[in-house]
Amino acid sequence: MNYGFIIDNRKCIGCHACTVACKAEHNVPLGVNRTWVKYIEKGQYPHTRRLFTVTRCNHCADAPCVEICPVTALYTRPDGIVDFNNDRCIGCKACTQACPYDALYIDPDLHTAAKCNYCTHRIETGLEPACVIVCPVHAIISGDIDNPSTEIAQLLASEPVQVRKPEKNTRPHLFYVGGDEAALTPTLASRDSDYMWSSQSGKVGHGLKSDSVGGAGGEEGASFVTTLLKYPENLSAIGESTAQFANESTEIGIEKSRRAYDVPSEGVMWGWEVAAYVWTKAIAAGAVLVPFLAAALGLSNQDSAVGLTSVIFAICFLGFTGALLVIDLDRPERFFYVLIRPQWRSWLTRGAYIITIYGFLLSIWALADVVGLDTIRDWLHWPIIIFAGLTAIYTGFLFAQAKGRDFWQDSTIVLQMLVHAFSAGTAGLLLLSTILPVIGFDRPLLHETLLWSLMVSALLLIFELWTVHPTLDGERTKRSITRGVFAPLFWLGIAGAGLLVPMLLLATGSPVLVAIAALLTLGGLFLHEHIWVRAPQLLPLS
Repeated sequence: MNYGFIIDNRKCIGCHACTVACKAEHNVPLGVNRTWVKYIEKGQYPHTRRLFTVTRCNHCADAPCVEICPVTALYTRPDGIVDFNNDRCIGCKACTQACPYDALYIDPDLHTAAKCNYCTHRIETGLEPACVIVCPVHAIISGDIDNPSTEIAQLLASEPVQVRKPEKNTRPHLFYVGGDEAALTPTLASRDSDYMWSSQSGKVGHGLKSDSVGGAGGEEGASFVTTLLKYPENLSAIGESTAQFANESTEIGIEKSRRAYDVPSEGVMWGWEVAAYVWTKAIAAGAVLVPFLAAALGLSNQDSAVGLTSVIFAICFLGFTGALLVIDLDRPERFFYVLIRPQWRSWLTRGAYIITIYGFLLSIWALADVVGLDTIRDWLHWPIIIFAGLTAIYTGFLFAQAKGRDFWQDSTIVLQMLVHAFSAGTAGLLLLSTILPVIGFDRPLLHETLLWSLMVSALLLIFELWTVHPTLDGERTKRSITRGVFAPLFWLGIAGAGLLVPMLLLATGSPVLVAIAALLTLGGLFLHEHIWVRAPQLLPLS
């Protein structure tokens, strides 16, 4: 058995019967959908036409949501259906980033992920999914695609079909007959907040939680920090971006198209908490990686006070990292599921174990140093260096698993994470050495390390943003950073205040200016993580 769907766009009349039946069958809350119909209008008056596209989970043979889920809340059944168990879900939202088809949402009532599960309760009793039986024109066909006697297998054999985003190599089991490029490719049709009979200016589901940091950006009384963390506004940025992309598509010969009706945007799923956690993790890794590696390579004489201070400093920021990870979960009370119910292919699971082991090693090292167990302390030196490096880079592999976001599929992201750890850790230790001058930090070494790490960061940034990304969506994200809605923060905050100015201040050698350079470096790194996390999520996936 290998279940799949065919949507026959030659028949679909856009009646939304499938959407209503799905909501009724599964008690889907208002504002979110397991299946929905998108309307696309193409052409220019009076030569126009309207297209209807049914969208839902693709039940991929190689499902990225299953691979990234840290607790096996998502899994592939023997019959090919990608199902979920909301009793295991921790609400990490990784699946929403991994899915290229925008098929998953966070249930606003249960605060867990949910999606189309092919009506497994009906399939197991010999019935068809609810959406199939209510379709008045038989535009939705379900069944076993491996059985040549089934209608779906015969249609696949006799009709040309399309799938969405075949370049993702997910091998989707949702096929379209007569599908239109503008309907299947999300960025080809401009997106508005107002449609034929509805206004969708607000956000739903997890999008409401993303507003919990304060009012909307630019709202009266909103603080600078609130505005920064929510900049740019989700829906307006998406509308601006898709309109621009649709115009570009017209210029290269693709017929002008717009969305006449669509479901509300869920907003940014990974918000400031994820950016902050990447930032604190970089400090926690780099604060130990720099002095311990320097001592191991004979570049610096690390005394006990320096080592203990660096370790305690790293433990503090590792604690902040863990707290941010838990805060970001929609079911924070289940955070320990990652450790007791691990799904080992997920880099969220691997990362949780890496930072847990790293914290354990740091704690044992500190205890051994305090009680004078030098042998244990010396034996832990290289394991700590190794796990500090792993702590720095594992997030790069996690972002690479988020296949829905093309910009994160970058070959340099792991190296960037490592260099950021050196920059963040060194900057943190420089500030600490200013506050605690009695501890014998090797300031010349920290000074030189920060300067070199900033220069390498600048080179990596140039390489990433000025080389052609292999996908169009990756290029569009880069353009939004360098020439679009994020350009002011990028040029002034990251390139200017975060890289160029610190390098100039470090060149002076003045202790005060070096401390300012360290502070600016940390600020620039936070802006970098904030934009790199947020910008790719503003491109629509459906």
